[in-house]
Amino acid sequence: MRCLALFALLLISFSFTRADTDILQKSPSHFATLKGTPDLKIHYKLLAADQNRTKPTLVFIHGWCCDLSVWHNQAAAFNGQINMLFIDLPGYGQSDHPRTDYTMDLFAKGINAAMEDAKVSEAILIGHSMGVPVVRQFYRLYPAKTKALILVDGALRPFTKDPAEAEKWVSRFQEDTFKETAPKMLAGMIPAENTALREHIQKLVENTIPQVAISSQRAMIDESIWKEDAVEVPTQAIMAQSRFWTEDYKDFVKKLVPNLDYREFEGVGHFLFMEKPDEINPAISEFLKKQKFLL
Repeated sequence: MRCLALFALLLISFSFTRADTDILQKSPSHFATLKGTPDLKIHYKLLAADQNRTKPTLVFIHGWCCDLSVWHNQAAAFNGQINMLFIDLPGYGQSDHPRTDYTMDLFAKGINAAMEDAKVSEAILIGHSMGVPVVRQFYRLYPAKTKALILVDGALRPFTKDPAEAEKWVSRFQEDTFKETAPKMLAGMIPAENTALREHIQKLVENTIPQVAISSQRAMIDESIWKEDAVEVPTQAIMAQSRFWTEDYKDFVKKLVPNLDYREFEGVGHFLFMEKPDEINPAISEFLKKQKFLL
């Protein structure tokens, strides 16, 4: 009987954990309208811990060829501690994807449309990969709404200042071969042994409209988004140890962002927040607690 009781307890515990990590998937979808030519529907999900919105909301911004589902571990970890808004950027996930230019400005305005629809007036924006220049652009356009930034393995300056090299990088992606080239590139950013995550990201790439992804890549080589204007809100950088993040780059970002909380993690790839949430979430939590953002 004792063994049966222990088994039942373990089963209940497992079921609770599984349900908890599914909370983002099970939460209802909402759609905001971004006015323009054409108007765009922006898909988002809201997990509200404080209906009165007395503290800033943690706004999650996915990276290239992804959608809001990549943040499911963070949704589970911070549920009930802070208001959270998860957004599919224009062109991605369940948001509209017309044939247009997917610029950092468009993405930032899409975030603002979702925030306004969800009645979120102040945000801590957490962006991964491409999401880093996106949240940086949001901060430029809406400084009064930006209370802090969390930058997850993404850059604050271009990897090259050579226009020809940048063009060569973007030109490798063509609409007719995109579903072959893009998954290979992203798979190379994930440890080989993590086959489940590789398969998950591949599915997200397969669901991405090639024109959207290619236009997004081109937007990331636009020189205008890499201005070296200071970031003056509290900022944390959550980075994978990588050859891309050189000592020169670290010196650059620490000068650009006063009092930057720079964290580097070993043994992880580009999707570190999905690979090892038990290491990444406490680091994010520490930053949020320091800024008194958690309820």
